[in-house]
Amino acid sequence: MFTGIVEELGEVAAVEHLGDSSRFTLRGPLVTQDAKHGDSIAVNGVCLTVVDTGDGTFTADVMAETLNRSSLGALAAGSRVNLERPMALGGRLGGHLVQGHVDGTGTIVSRTPGERWEIVKVALPAHLARYVVEKGSITVDGVSLTVVDAADDHFTISLIPTTLALTTLGIKQPGDPVNLEVDVLAKYVERLLGQGRSTGTAAAAVEESLR
Repeated sequence: MFTGIVEELGEVAAVEHLGDSSRFTLRGPLVTQDAKHGDSIAVNGVCLTVVDTGDGTFTADVMAETLNRSSLGALAAGSRVNLERPMALGGRLGGHLVQGHVDGTGTIVSRTPGERWEIVKVALPAHLARYVVEKGSITVDGVSLTVVDAADDHFTISLIPTTLALTTLGIKQPGDPVNLEVDVLAKYVERLLGQGRSTGTAAAAVEESLR
């Protein structure tokens, strides 16, 4: 489980294509300080398992499912990536609950600079639109963000100087793909509401479970 608070702006050191999978070597001195085989590290919001570690680097195998559902397949040596270690139990939850399970990809549509921030518009896949609401949470390339405006085919986010400076969202350009993970609580609620019960009964059950 992650929080969407990026710890380090890392880099792809190498990519080895192995048929329907790939092995990535990623450079991140901070996130590898205590990393060991079998640990999880989120790369642009995708939870990957550490296969091996080196001098400030780690390797991870990326299967076809992940390559098909995320933008990791477009990465090459030299690409910058957002890195985050899993949250520690008992620590502060700075962003929101993030699984590292990408729901789909979006595309940067436009960037509108402000005095000290930028408004970024992101194209939204139709099947994810129902989970994105104004002032709700969404993860974009592993960064926990608050939705400014939500529409059927896009949403906007406001990026503060820290986010622009310390994550890949500061260098993404219109046309670039981004990984999206919607709020998992919304998906659970939808599932509960669709279990064959009446809307009123299901809604009451959800309300009771959240008390």
